[in-house]
Amino acid sequence: MPTPTVRRARREDCPRLLELVRELALYERAPQEVTVTLEHFEESGFGTNPVWWAFVVEEDGMVNGFALYYIRYSTWKGQRMYLEDILVTEAARGRGYGSLLMHALIAEAKERGFKGITWQVLEWNEPALHFYRKFNAGFDPEWVNGVLNF
Repeated sequence: MPTPTVRRARREDCPRLLELVRELALYERAPQEVTVTLEHFEESGFGTNPVWWAFVVEEDGMVNGFALYYIRYSTWKGQRMYLEDILVTEAARGRGYGSLLMHALIAEAKERGFKGITWQVLEWNEPALHFYRKFNAGFDPEWVNGVLNF
């Protein structure tokens, strides 16, 4: 059986990453919400001033999962990693790829001196909640998400 590898995402991964983003949006029952263009996505991650970074898990040349993050600033804690998305494609689940990605994120956060990692998870997404609990993650029921769309 081939060995999966985790590496930093590259510009040429962006079309595949967007495929996986669409797969995640379909799973989260909101496929119509993905409106980002490939050009914007690429520029935001690999342009002059990148605002996101990502790791991919690859096996036999196929990207089967990714974890995308950016830097969030907390006036109380300082810089923190914000995990925007982590996804392993449905066909590749159960092989430990998610854990490989999470360990890469934790190592990156520690190396960069971040004060922690934060993310959101849908309350009905039991598989994701179970996954995060394996890392001793805590969940905060007090905060309500605020959004302004333009």
